[in-house]
Amino acid sequence: MAPSTSPHQVSAPAKGFGRLLVVFYGVFTLSAGARALYQVIRKFDEAPLSISLSALSALIYLVATLALSRRGQGAWKVSLLAVGTEMAGVLLVGIFSYLQPQHFALASVWSHFGSGYGYVPLVLPMIGLWWLYTARPGKTAHDGRS
Repeated sequence: MAPSTSPHQVSAPAKGFGRLLVVFYGVFTLSAGARALYQVIRKFDEAPLSISLSALSALIYLVATLALSRRGQGAWKVSLLAVGTEMAGVLLVGIFSYLQPQHFALASVWSHFGSGYGYVPLVLPMIGLWWLYTARPGKTAHDGRS
């Protein structure tokens, strides 16, 4: 008897470009998490808002990493929520960090649109959202074609 392939079943990790995306998100999880942990322990009183935002970004990167590493509709929805939240966060924090620089005595991962990380925090969710759109569950080879 062949194993069931229910859409609610836990499935294999992402493949191809999705796996590369998971690696990038994993690196940013570790990078943002290590930075936030160090800053919370040693410098939190210097810039609590930006340090808290760095910790939040690390948590969002972690959720995105875990969700992107799985296949299935549930994982796709969690990935979309995490990467969409990341995109909104980097845009809002990026704008706010220019308008209210006094709140960012220490840069967060997302301040100035991720300039401290080579703008990867701005570009990564764009790529992630594009990939999630192209790899969405139920998409067929004929989607979007007349």
